[in-house]
Amino acid sequence: MNKSLYLINPKPDVPNYYSAEMVAAQGLPPAINFADLTLPTVAALTPDSFRVQLCDESVTAVDLASQADFIGITGKSTQVTGMLRLARHFRQQGKTVIIGGPFATLSPEAVRADCDILVRGEIELIASDLFADLQRGRWQAEYVGGQPDLSRSPIPRWDLYPNDRALLATIQTSRGCPFECEFCDVIQYVGRRQRHKPIDQVLAELEILADLGYRNIFLADDNLTVHRRRAKELLTALADWNTRRSDGRVHFVSQVSIDTGREDDILNLAAAAGLREVFIGIETPNEKSLREVHKRQNVGVNLQAQIQRFLHHGISVTGGMMVGFDADGPDIFERQRDFAMSTPIPIFTTSVLVAPNATPLYSRLEQAGRLTSGAQGADMNVWQTNIIPARMTQAELLEGTRWLVNEIYRPEAFGKRVLAMIESLGQPDSLPSAPRQRTLRPVEADSLTLLLRLQQLGRAEAAMVSTVTRMAAKKPLASAAVMNALFRYAQIRYMLQQANLLDRPV
Repeated sequence: MNKSLYLINPKPDVPNYYSAEMVAAQGLPPAINFADLTLPTVAALTPDSFRVQLCDESVTAVDLASQADFIGITGKSTQVTGMLRLARHFRQQGKTVIIGGPFATLSPEAVRADCDILVRGEIELIASDLFADLQRGRWQAEYVGGQPDLSRSPIPRWDLYPNDRALLATIQTSRGCPFECEFCDVIQYVGRRQRHKPIDQVLAELEILADLGYRNIFLADDNLTVHRRRAKELLTALADWNTRRSDGRVHFVSQVSIDTGREDDILNLAAAAGLREVFIGIETPNEKSLREVHKRQNVGVNLQAQIQRFLHHGISVTGGMMVGFDADGPDIFERQRDFAMSTPIPIFTTSVLVAPNATPLYSRLEQAGRLTSGAQGADMNVWQTNIIPARMTQAELLEGTRWLVNEIYRPEAFGKRVLAMIESLGQPDSLPSAPRQRTLRPVEADSLTLLLRLQQLGRAEAAMVSTVTRMAAKKPLASAAVMNALFRYAQIRYMLQQANLLDRPV
């Protein structure tokens, strides 16, 4: 008899920088910023003998009465509460619950009691054994995957996913990062040896996503350009693929390190490929803090100058910002505010340093007795920490962070950085001067509706939106970056409001 599998990606426990709860809060259909890659990948690894249904809870309510034989739940540290809530519900209904994903891999004891089957690590190497055992009705309590060659990762089953409510598609061309940042749990999960997906396979996935209507795609690599030779090969292939397209270019978003800004050949290829935005973990201008956590790639770098080089090539930047390092004193909040305002970066994902489980930082601070009792480490949101700070109290750290975030997201301050971005954005040589017009997908039209409502938040907001959109109209190639920045600003305002951290109530 065929078995059935219900795969669930729970919604985030609280709004965050990367989610899109603000869309539904405005009375529009729910939306998600980045399409979840895990669900359709696991579905593609599931044998045809299984009936598979996917649920991304950010856009579709979970069927709590599902009759599936097996309930599969995945998630990150930002979804722990939802993961456990759903697991407990379905087990009470007599269902067999499988939990996997990053959080379960790095914090297995936090979920073990709430599932029948625990899957740790990457699933490709163990999928055949797991599903064969499920089909037979005799399974192990735990399956541990390795680090597979990515040619073994199948083309995801995007036909089962609610693509109509995702702003960006997601594709992964590599896993792993060779850097050794002390606070990073990614390398504990997928390793420091970066593995690469065959380029032909990447292009096949892109064709499917483009056919589904996506024109913005997140390249979900931990560091897209860290291996320069591979990066050049991939970016050249993406540029060729994009040039051949007859129904509109695709734009990409990805993650890179600041040292990429030193290399014009990589930046030129990235611009030609259609890379229009990168996330860079800048973290802090305090070099003592960077050395402390082994973020060596940022040490001795003129951060402002390197950021400008990305903008010169037509690539906007989102910056990661952290406070709470051991070298941070009470002056760090003003230093970070001043640094942010010296850049053309509209969006900073500002957070308090956390020691996630399984990281070197967690081990170091645990040995020093500087972890909050009972904290799960990775089970923290951006406004909390499990670290006892070295040079201030925890209350001072959290209050300083609240002040900092409100400072950089005052409408006047945010608008100033958006204008700096517009002025700094260059024209990639490989592109025509005017972007081709296309029909917006419904979820994209909804995001524009949300932007119009930003002006209703207050006079300062209305003045800011009016100024930046007027300036963007004079530089059409900056329009998409400005619209994206405004959309994320709306989400951040909503996030701050929900956390009771907003100085300017909506």
